[in-house]
Amino acid sequence: MTSLTNKVFKLFEVLMAASLAAMVAMVFGNAVLRKLSDYDLVLFGGGIPISEELSRIVFVWLTFIGAVVVARQNAHLGVETLVARFGTRGRTISMLLSDIFVVICCAVFFWGTWRQAPIHIDNTAPITGMSMIWVYGFGFFASIGLGLLSTARIVRILTGRLDPTELQQFAGEYDQDLAHSPKGHID
Repeated sequence: MTSLTNKVFKLFEVLMAASLAAMVAMVFGNAVLRKLSDYDLVLFGGGIPISEELSRIVFVWLTFIGAVVVARQNAHLGVETLVARFGTRGRTISMLLSDIFVVICCAVFFWGTWRQAPIHIDNTAPITGMSMIWVYGFGFFASIGLGLLSTARIVRILTGRLDPTELQQFAGEYDQDLAHSPKGHID
């Protein structure tokens, strides 16, 4: 199961990189075309309107996929200065409460997306004509992804299978984790 999860999250990271590359190409390409039109060299009408709209849509996808990936890496913002002062029991309780709140927020987010979905299916983007469910429907992905990650951690906490390193990361202690330390990013 862990191997499959790692492959899925590696796919998410590849999608994020591809999304970022596509956004850069679309936005930079349009900027170049607009600048060329300033010098009376008009190509593609001075810009490609569809690329502006697509880059915004891809940005939404990138943001929501990134939120799920970052949640798995325990890298979201937290109140580490407070949690770091607690002992193991206080940190565990804080983590449990935090994850319960995240699951509640994800349920509300999912419900809101569900309620709005019929409206957005019929709504279309002005230039591409895409159904807006491709933008707003990503709330399903984010709420399910974040909710599952938090629920899995709640289960690990309640069954006593929580990794002590995960608890240290929750408190902002990354001494043994080179991926999160400044030294790991420099090397």
